[in-house]
Amino acid sequence: MDLMEYQAKKLFAKHGVAVTEGVVVETAEEARKAAEEIGFCVVKAQVKAGGRGKAGGVKLAKTADEAFEHASNILGMEIKGLKVNRVLITPATPPVEEYYFSFLLDRSNRQYLCIASVEGGVEIEEVAKTNPDAVKQIGIDPGKGVDEAKAREIATECGFPEPVFEQAVSMIQSLYTVFTEEDATLVEVNPLARLEGDKLEALDGKVSLDDNASEVRHEDHEQFVIRDEEDPLEAKAKDKGLNYVKLDGQVGIIGNGAGLVMSTLDVVAYAGEAHGGVKPANFLDIGGGANAQVMADGLDVILNDEQVKSVFVNVFGGITACDEVAKGIVGALDILGNEATKPLVVRLDGNNVDLGRQILSEANHPLVTIVDTMDGGADKAAELANA
Repeated sequence: MDLMEYQAKKLFAKHGVAVTEGVVVETAEEARKAAEEIGFCVVKAQVKAGGRGKAGGVKLAKTADEAFEHASNILGMEIKGLKVNRVLITPATPPVEEYYFSFLLDRSNRQYLCIASVEGGVEIEEVAKTNPDAVKQIGIDPGKGVDEAKAREIATECGFPEPVFEQAVSMIQSLYTVFTEEDATLVEVNPLARLEGDKLEALDGKVSLDDNASEVRHEDHEQFVIRDEEDPLEAKAKDKGLNYVKLDGQVGIIGNGAGLVMSTLDVVAYAGEAHGGVKPANFLDIGGGANAQVMADGLDVILNDEQVKSVFVNVFGGITACDEVAKGIVGALDILGNEATKPLVVRLDGNNVDLGRQILSEANHPLVTIVDTMDGGADKAAELANA
């Protein structure tokens, strides 16, 4: 789960990271009232995307009327396809210097990674291109973590200046605490600012939380879920307990097991090159022990995606028996009735495959095509999506 800036700052403050506080509002009039209290301020779009400033989603306001005008323009705009439904009104605190700091997972090396630069800030990507030596990458052993000694090592290697060095050491430890105790996969401060009076403060923040850990260990993370910001199909799938990710293609995908589903995405994308460039519309893993109801729930989600033109069900029966999958398909189509208008290509193999195919054959639903192979199914689904 990716957090918005104001949510990330809330987590930062919880763990002792100095942040620029503000007020989150959803109307221009609320922005005016907040600016009357704050004074010289910044109106910042709250969406889960970078590049807000370049998109016109961050504006300085010297007066409450200016804050009203900026909020009016920003609310409702789209940034990288995401609609702005709220803005953060925060005090304008011009930085003396801007730095960049982050912790993230380094899966390939099975460690954590600190990426930081004292020449960074909002233009960190440009710094990485023009002066890559200024961007430090420091591996973190998860077993040892970041104590004061390690934090000093990081601050020294990054080159934090003496007036803010001790603050940097403390903040590095606090940010690592956010990263580990909140089960984050990314904690980023950009910019980490040196303000007048040599005060170090997080002017912006980005946090990505591990959804699995949030569900098991962090009930308080539920406060960060904003239903009106979620894709309605992903929200529906989540409510049904489905492992679903919406993509931008036209072929709906259902499989059992993440590896099989990922392979199915690849073969559909490859097959789509010969059929107008159609692509997979989603990732949906019904798991190893799915029953007919889970299958029906998955189809219900995918068939309600307006982008989907065809569906490829690719199941290798193990714990999930093919007859249960077939029952789920038939049951879902019965429930949807006339609302089901998109063709389904079904490839079953493994446990109870003959019975599963028999169930589908006897149902003889006009939308269902049974195929023998994954490649053949991908090609047929891509063809139907491009029809």
